Amino acid sequence: MDKYWLERTELLIKEEGLEKLTKANVLVVGLGGVGSFAAEFIARAGVGNMTIVDGDTVDITNINRQLPALHSTVGKHKVEVVAERLLDINPRLNLTKINEFLNPERMGQILDEGKFDYILDCIDSVTPKLTLLIAARRRKIKVVSSMGAGGKTDPSKVMVRDISKTHNCYLAKQVRKRLKKEKINKGIRCVFSNEIQNEESLKMTDGSNYKRSFYGTISYIPAIFGLYAAAEVINHLIKKD
Repeated sequence: MDKYWLERTELLIKEEGLEKLTKANVLVVGLGGVGSFAAEFIARAGVGNMTIVDGDTVDITNINRQLPALHSTVGKHKVEVVAERLLDINPRLNLTKINEFLNPERMGQILDEGKFDYILDCIDSVTPKLTLLIAARRRKIKVVSSMGAGGKTDPSKVMVRDISKTHNCYLAKQVRKRLKKEKINKGIRCVFSNEIQNEESLKMTDGSNYKRSFYGTISYIPAIFGLYAAAEVINHLIKKD
C-alpha cells in the first residue's frame, strides 16, 4: 500500500502538511457519537499515531448516532470495532487501543507515557471529563473538549470557542464551575452548541458510569461535534512549526 490514498489531501496541504500529520500523535478518549467520528476524520486525514480509549461495548441504543454501532456489532467492544475500521482506512496507522474507563491514576499514566501532540476529550460524563482536562492542562498538552450534543437539532449553532465563552450548554456550565475550583478559567478549546437544549428530551438514569441523566440525540449532531473537534486538531497540527 502506498500513500496515493492521500493524493487529494496532499493537493490541499502539500507534502509538508502531510508529513506533519504523519508524525503527529493524537489521543482520542471516548468513542461514542462524537469520538468515533472524530477518530475517523483524524485517521482519514493521515495522522500517523493514534491512541483510542473507551471501556464500553456497543449497545442497540447507540445505533442512531455512533459510527461503530451496527446490529452486527451490538455487544462488541467499541475500541475493537473502531480500531478495525481505522486500520482498514490506514493500515500503516500506529494505533494503540485502551479498552478501559480511565480512573484518574491511569489517565495521568497514559498522558505521561504518550507524548501526545493533541488530546480529543469526547467523554460525556462530568467527573472523568474534568479529570482528563485537568491532567492535560497540568502537563501543558493541547486539548479540545466536546460539550453536550444532546437535546440539540440545529447544526448551524455548533462552534469551537474557549471554555470561558461557552453558553446555553448544561454540561459546559458544570465543567466551567468545577474547573474554576481548580483555578482554571480559560485556555481549553471546546466544541459546543449555543442552541437551547430541548428539556422535554431529558431522561433520568440509575447513575451508573457517572451519568445521572441524558438528553435525546439525533444522528448528525454528535457527528458534527466530532467533525469540529477533528478539524481543530488537524488544522493545528498542519500549522505547527
